[in-house]
Amino acid sequence: MKKDLVIPHSALRVPHSLQELPMDLLNKTLARIQPVDTDLLAKAQAKLDNKTKPLGSLGRLEEFARRFAAISGNLAPATAKKVIFTFAGDHGVVEEGVSAFPKEVTPQMVLNFLNGGAGVNVLARHCGSEVLVVDVGVDYHFGEIPGLIQKKVARGTRNFTKGPAMTREEAIAAIEVGIELADLAKAEGVAMVGTGEMGIGNTTPSSAMIAAISGTPVREVTFRGTGINDTALENKIRVIEKGLEINRPDPNDPLDVLSKVGGLEIAGIAGLVLGCAANRLPVVVDGFISSAGALIAAELHPCVKDYLFASHLSVEVGHRLMLERLGAKPILDLGLRLGEGTGAALAMGIIEAGVKVLTEMATFDEAGVSEGEY
Repeated sequence: MKKDLVIPHSALRVPHSLQELPMDLLNKTLARIQPVDTDLLAKAQAKLDNKTKPLGSLGRLEEFARRFAAISGNLAPATAKKVIFTFAGDHGVVEEGVSAFPKEVTPQMVLNFLNGGAGVNVLARHCGSEVLVVDVGVDYHFGEIPGLIQKKVARGTRNFTKGPAMTREEAIAAIEVGIELADLAKAEGVAMVGTGEMGIGNTTPSSAMIAAISGTPVREVTFRGTGINDTALENKIRVIEKGLEINRPDPNDPLDVLSKVGGLEIAGIAGLVLGCAANRLPVVVDGFISSAGALIAAELHPCVKDYLFASHLSVEVGHRLMLERLGAKPILDLGLRLGEGTGAALAMGIIEAGVKVLTEMATFDEAGVSEGEY
């Protein structure tokens, strides 16, 4: 039976002051990230080529298998223990009318996750993954709630039309929450990690971040999020443009972009991705908001891209540009735009199927099947 990830009580709360944080954790993690072993990629493909099938006939499943093996450093990797971390945080920019839902929905959905009733819970159960919910920045006091990983850095970000969303120290603190969880997952024997998020209004900072980093006009990377109408979409575009004009984030400094127009849950995801890369853990990135976090991680260290699996292509128009910058080809294109980790859950099952081809499918010799001539 799959053993759930155990979060020690000491890991459930962030230190009382940011000054207590080990601020060098980010730099130490960056220093641990190495390129994926290309020798292992080749060996995994050679093993796949000896299976009872024509060369390359399982298409991208073979890509997933060889990449998973090379990332994990094992030609017969385990896949059973899977965890999706769903980070939650609020956004001050919501007061500008950028979302169809009020900010109260963020804590309400956190409780829904904990009760197992959200989309990510359903799809995670389907693929055999655990869902762990992380409060890194919700503007709500939950008290003692079983199952909630309480790592609150701040009670939401500030309205970035009036100044930076976060201080640089807050952004780093949230990144380090994600790193610590990746380290813990590795220590607990997790084989594959997925990203997820919850934060009303968080497509707005995500659009602002890709616009800032890429230099693309805001209109070309901004869409409807929770389903806003045309008038609200025009307002959302104006809000992002104003935030970028006021804060002038430096596209060459990922932490500057993150702190000025990003989000706490996005920072947590960035840290999780960095931590997974440092620990040689395959990380399945969900949609638009999760990709904003992965983008920050990859801008901080380019080798991070080798450890990512892009779960799907979101309906959000800026997502394609994010994936192009990450050099990531999405596994699925199902018109998804929910977030939470739903796409990651679905993709985990497909990646696991590819790995099982590598580990369980018979070779020509084992099956007594004649090989083809190429």
